[in-house]
Amino acid sequence: MIFLMAQKFPKLFLYLLGALFFLNFFQSIFTELIYDEAYYWYYAQNLSWGYFDHPPMVAFLIKLSGLVFSGELGVRFVSCILGIGTYVLIWSLVEHKDKNNYIPHFFVLLFSMVLLNAYGFLTLPDTPLLFFTALFLYQYKKFLQNRSLMASIFLGLTMAALMYSKYHAVLVIIFVLLSNLRLITRKYAWLAVITALICYIPHFLWLFENDFVTIKYHLFERPNHAYRFSEFTLGYLLNLIAIFGLLFPWAYWALFTSRIKDAFTRALLFLSYGFMLFFFISSFSRRVQTQWIVIICVPMAILTYQFLLNNPKKFFWFIRVGVFSCLLLLYARLWLIHKPLLPLAYETHGNKIWVNKIITKAGNIPVVFENSYRRAPMYEFYSGNPSFSLNNFYYRRNQYSIDGAEAKMQHQKVLYVSKYAKKGDISYTHPYGSVFYGSYIEDFESFRKLRCYVSEEPLRVSDSRKFVFKVYNPYSQNIPIEKIKIRIGYLNSYKKLKETKPLKFDMLDKNAAHLKTKDTTYLVGLLPRPGLENLAYIRIAISGNGILPGINSNAIKLAK
Repeated sequence: MIFLMAQKFPKLFLYLLGALFFLNFFQSIFTELIYDEAYYWYYAQNLSWGYFDHPPMVAFLIKLSGLVFSGELGVRFVSCILGIGTYVLIWSLVEHKDKNNYIPHFFVLLFSMVLLNAYGFLTLPDTPLLFFTALFLYQYKKFLQNRSLMASIFLGLTMAALMYSKYHAVLVIIFVLLSNLRLITRKYAWLAVITALICYIPHFLWLFENDFVTIKYHLFERPNHAYRFSEFTLGYLLNLIAIFGLLFPWAYWALFTSRIKDAFTRALLFLSYGFMLFFFISSFSRRVQTQWIVIICVPMAILTYQFLLNNPKKFFWFIRVGVFSCLLLLYARLWLIHKPLLPLAYETHGNKIWVNKIITKAGNIPVVFENSYRRAPMYEFYSGNPSFSLNNFYYRRNQYSIDGAEAKMQHQKVLYVSKYAKKGDISYTHPYGSVFYGSYIEDFESFRKLRCYVSEEPLRVSDSRKFVFKVYNPYSQNIPIEKIKIRIGYLNSYKKLKETKPLKFDMLDKNAAHLKTKDTTYLVGLLPRPGLENLAYIRIAISGNGILPGINSNAIKLAK
């Protein structure tokens, strides 16, 4: 933000900005991590140009924070800086002669936006996404005023930073482009795109090297369920209200009454309406998560503040409702730290307690959590002991499925913790009330990285012919075939597991006795008939050592 420091800000603005920074700073210290933050902290322990669920920006931010501080602040410090940076950028994008007279109103407006408030200190992919969206709009406005080589390069760098934050950022770029199609004929606009693509090459290479696992998951592998109006579309419409808090009437009043007066205002309107329309259409096929639409807070904050400055009489009720909203959010922030303030439990409550319960019973041995990419990193963060999420076919793949965490657990004594078990060597009660059991495994061994492929799709369950599939063994040792068992998981059209059946298989090479290291082995089997109808996909799942089968193939289509 050095380029903004030369701009003169009113003293009151700087005082309020400083107060907001220290509020977020101390909130970061005294608030336990939420589960997603712990997961992204786990990302940051091994920096990479990509991760299973997201691009790497969130991991870079956490790594930077950890260079300065430890503990929760070592996860959130840079987010505190980006949070106030977003305020500075939005303020700078508002051009009005009277804005210095209504500085508290500006802070009330932004502080009342629930997720914009939360992402002022929480470290999630949406935190840099909001900041770089504001920075992109700032650079775009400068680009419109002066199309030059440097303006183009800065715009391209910002576009790359956006895309490194979250894949949804591509919609920001697309909707701004649609608002000004003349950019297609501008050489400096093309230079910005080329700059962004060059900066994004490391992530493209990571995707290629990892079989485009992130893209495949988000586009094809995410489980879903049948359309429900109350959960999908109505839930989305309620989210549109919730993200603006109690000030939503003024936000939408400003949006619906704004008129295009220049290319930049057109970009703000295209971005706001474009996101709302895109996810409204999406809501008819899947549930839209609230954070997916948080980007509209940036353009609509600009439009709302300009609307209020042009209609100062509307500040009367705005400031009263806004102050009340801010007080409620401040109370909610205290509740994040101190649970007794509300009769509800949240992710920031009790994590240190359940982690310590495990440590007092299991000591410092590694802990394997069944189907929980959330608890595994939370345990590792607060205990300092190694942990791993072992995902089976009742769950989904995640970062633990593609990195080296499994290798660190192989052939060690571990504590295997499951929420499905009915007994174990130890037990503990989670703050939410669930009871978890842990059992010791003296020599842990899993085969989650074995990958199964079918050459021809779709498969036909009613076909009496055997089907051939191949198994690639990425491990550094041969795996005796008697060590593994294979099951077929049957999925519905929404890729929800509905039924499983054991698969009897043979080696295509009758003389083979192992899955050879770094090699592909061909197996043959007859699909078992499922007991259910209307099944659309199968997964091939491999297990061993009494552990539930893993997720060893993509969803393979069945013939109707």
